[in-house]
Formats: sequence, structure tokens, C-alpha cells
Amino acid sequence: MHNFQLSMPTRIIFGRGEVENAGAEAAKLAGKVMLVTGRTSTRKTGVLQRVMHSLEAAGVEVVLYDKIEPNPRTHTVDQGGRIAREAGCELIIGLGGGSPMDAAKAIATVAKSGHPSHEYITGNKTGRWRELLPIQEALPIMTIPTLAATGSEANNGGVLTHEATKEKGAFSGPALFPKVTIIDPELTYTVSPEYTADGAVDVFTHLYEAYLTGAEEARVQDHLTEGLIRAAVENGPIAVAEPENYEARAALMWASTLALIGIAGAGRGGSFPVHQMEHTLSAYYDISHGRGLAILTPAYFKRVAEDRPHRLARMGRHCFGVKATDDQLAAAETIERVIEWFRSMNVHLKMSDLGIARDSLLPMAEEAVRVGGRGQGFIPATRQLDVREVVAIYEESY
Repeated sequence: MHNFQLSMPTRIIFGRGEVENAGAEAAKLAGKVMLVTGRTSTRKTGVLQRVMHSLEAAGVEVVLYDKIEPNPRTHTVDQGGRIAREAGCELIIGLGGGSPMDAAKAIATVAKSGHPSHEYITGNKTGRWRELLPIQEALPIMTIPTLAATGSEANNGGVLTHEATKEKGAFSGPALFPKVTIIDPELTYTVSPEYTADGAVDVFTHLYEAYLTGAEEARVQDHLTEGLIRAAVENGPIAVAEPENYEARAALMWASTLALIGIAGAGRGGSFPVHQMEHTLSAYYDISHGRGLAILTPAYFKRVAEDRPHRLARMGRHCFGVKATDDQLAAAETIERVIEWFRSMNVHLKMSDLGIARDSLLPMAEEAVRVGGRGQGFIPATRQLDVREVVAIYEESY
């Protein structure tokens, strides 16, 4: 196990009906807030109105910013940051899935610094990210997730898309830990089966990436990771089939938070190559992040089966019920079990199913390596994924 430092400063309020306490919690932090959310879903489900009522009843003044798109754009974030700064907002609240929560973190940063949000994206062509990251100053942040997926509710990172250059990358820093998050599983009841499944895949990917690429002598972390993978694998299909099954929704929400809060990976290290390859895919085609991860995972796992079959075999035995004692056979069976799980939630697709053009595979691979590789010329994984390797993975996923 590697040496590590771990900080989890976010206060977590979890459970049925806890969203009604949004106003009381926000009032402890600010008198005027910007409420950041998407364009339609929270309004359609009534969640936005509930949160607005709670905030106003607590005497909190609200500036509503309901312009966040899926795969949030830097120009939208910059506009929000300018409005928050000019309005004198003291707290930024992210309400929704990963996109509004990530956007809230970026808006909190831009409102404080005045820098364009594009400059914070890791790997961007300006190179400013080397100076600006990690982010040390931002307005206080509060999150209220409505989807089990990204884990953004309690960590210090996010992802943005700069549409002008099709760059999609991460930003992070200690200032971006939310002060408080309210995790109410009932808010996910209205999430569609498609997005519920995509979210479960995102949780799974957050867990398997470092597990397969990081240090092997991290025994506690292995057990934590495997338990969380089982939670996602068992409860994802239930939540898809029974959207108001509280225990399944609660298990997915808590697994989502724990998957990326730091405890599963601390002391292990590792990398997130599938995320890096998918970020470029969704930057070019604006597809659901989780759906893109599901498309790429089987082809990536074939590389892991060649490079570290024993790790993939262990995951299969501990999380998918694989019985084979030979590591090579178990690794191959694990890939099939994962595909079966994807099929159980209707997320086993190919790029061609989504209308992605084959002639975009090479430029996407080049961009994925440039941004995700951060100047190294490859994306670190169980092997060095250079442009040729990434193109091959895209081709097999096509």
C-alpha cells in the first residue's frame, strides 16, 4: 500500500425526505445563493420547486441559474460565474446529476477568480491548467444529487466541455469540496431507466479503473472496492426495473458517493483510462457519459485480460460469481459476465448504434491521448495507451 493523504470534509446528510432540509442547511452558510440546475428535469419532477420553497422558507435569497446542459459547457459556466459574482451570491448550490454539480463547482471557481473556466481543464491547449490547478479558492458549495452516477456530490472534482475546441477534461482542488451534501434517494425515483443504468455503469467504472491499474498490495481498498462493485451490480438492474424501490435506490446513491470520495482508492493509486477515452467521445457527440463507458469497457477489458489477468479474474470471482480457477479463463468469463450485466440494463451498445462516424475515430483518439495523456503521448493504464491503441479500442467498440 502506498503512503497517502485523505481529506473528506463534506458533511453528508443522507436519507428519505432530507431534501426538505435544504433551506435550513443553506441558511447556515449564506444569505444569498445561486441555485444551479439543468434546463428541464428538476422542474418537471417538482424537485426544483421543493428546493426553492425550502430555501425561501428559511429566508435565503435565491438566484436561479437553470441553464446547465448535459456535458456542461464552459461558456454556460462562465456566464453563471459572472452572474453569481455580480449578484453577490455567497453560496453555490448544485441541484441535479453530475452536470449541474460539476457546473456549480466551476461557477463557484469562476465567480471567485474571474478566470475563464476553460483554462482550468486539465490538458487544455492553453497550458494554464498547470498554473491554476489545484483550485485553492472558490465560493462555498452545496450539492443535492438527483442521480446516482458521478459521485460529484462529495468530492473535489468535476468535468467540463469546451465546445469550441471539443476539449473535455477534469478540474479539481481542495476548494471544491462541498460544505454539505443532501443525498435523498427518493429524488432518483423519477430518473429514467436509461439514465439509471448509465449511472450504475459510471459508478462501476469509477471503481474498477484504479482497482485494475493500481497497486495490488492494497488489501483493505480491494475489499472496499469489491463490496461497492457488488452493490452497483446487484442494485442497478433492480432500480431500472423497480424505479421506486427505495433500498435499491439508496444503495446505488451511497455506492456512487463512496466510489469517488477517496476511501476506495487511497493508497492504491492507479489511473482512469476509460474515462479519458470516453470524455473525448462525449465531447464530440454529446452522448451520455455512462453510455459511452459501457460501450468502451469490453474492448478495454480485453487489454486488461492480456496484461493483468489475475486482477480481472479476482474482480470476476468476487463481484460477478465467476468460478473458473485459471486466471485466463476467469478473466475471459468476467468480460462475458460484465456484458451480461450491461444487457440486463439495456446498455450493451456499439458506437455505430449511436450514429458515430467511423472517420472520427482517429481524430478522437488523438484528442483523447493529447488531453488525457497530459503531454506524455499516451494514457496510462495496464499498458501505455497511445493513439494506435486507443484507435484499436474505438474500432472494437464500433
